[in-house]
Amino acid sequence: MVTWIVLAVVLFALVVLALAVRPVLVRLPRLRRAAVALQRRQAEAEGLRSAAEALQVRAEALQSRAATAQERVGLIKAKRGK
Repeated sequence: MVTWIVLAVVLFALVVLALAVRPVLVRLPRLRRAAVALQRRQAEAEGLRSAAEALQVRAEALQSRAATAQERVGLIKAKRGK
C-alpha cells in the first residue's frame, strides 16, 4: 500500500514537472531566433561604433586643418592690411 502511495506521489511530481517545463520547451525556437537576432545587432553595433570612432578621428583632423587654414587667412589679411 505504501509503495502505491509513493509511486503516485512520484508520478504526480513528474507530471507537474512536465507541465512546468513544457512552456519553456515550446518557446526555445523563438528564444534561439531572438538570441541570434541580438547577436547580429550586437555585431552591427560594434561595426557602427568603430565607424563612429573613425569618423571622430577624421573630424578632429579636419578641425585641426580648419584651424590652420584660419590662421593662414588671418596672416594673409594682416599682410594685406599693412
